[in-house]
Amino acid sequence: MTDWTIRPYRDSDEASWLRCRVLAFLGSQYYDDVKPSRTVLDEPSLALVAVRAKPAEISTPGPDQVVGILDLEAWDDNGLRRATIDTVATHPDHERHGIAGALLEAATPWLREQEVRALDAWTREDDAANTWYLRHGFTKREEYLHVHKGWDEDAPGFASPAPLTPPVTAFAHARLEDEVALRATFSRVYRCRRYQRDL
Repeated sequence: MTDWTIRPYRDSDEASWLRCRVLAFLGSQYYDDVKPSRTVLDEPSLALVAVRAKPAEISTPGPDQVVGILDLEAWDDNGLRRATIDTVATHPDHERHGIAGALLEAATPWLREQEVRALDAWTREDDAANTWYLRHGFTKREEYLHVHKGWDEDAPGFASPAPLTPPVTAFAHARLEDEVALRATFSRVYRCRRYQRDL
């Protein structure tokens, strides 16, 4: 028995959705991927949330507490119908209760309806995320580097058009072949991985 249910996202969920995403990402390598508003997905898309049931003694109206998120977008890719997980997250107070897996399972009818043949997901090196994707039938298909230049890191070569100074911080992509040199220069270098689940 669970104390949460899965349903479609509602506009009234936005504040709780944002809190859930921030708290879920805070303990990951995406800790600074903070959004002040929920991303509006391109159609066709699916947005599901797991919400915590209110205790019986609380009868006052108000927004539900979002404890899990799954946002998907579908599109055609050279004759192959694909979908991508835009966000999958579980509130840290509700981890390891099967919420993310239940959200993915709840999305299956929509994926079939959209005739999706491949479901993509992108993540970094966090063990929990990588283990979750592998456990749910995804395989790693490609990877490259995410490189962050911090404000306190000297990085020759970064430039901005006049009259701006060189970037204080920066985010860039790089090849795996340059990983050793980049890790020697920057404190935040991650392998970004694309997982795919064939449907």
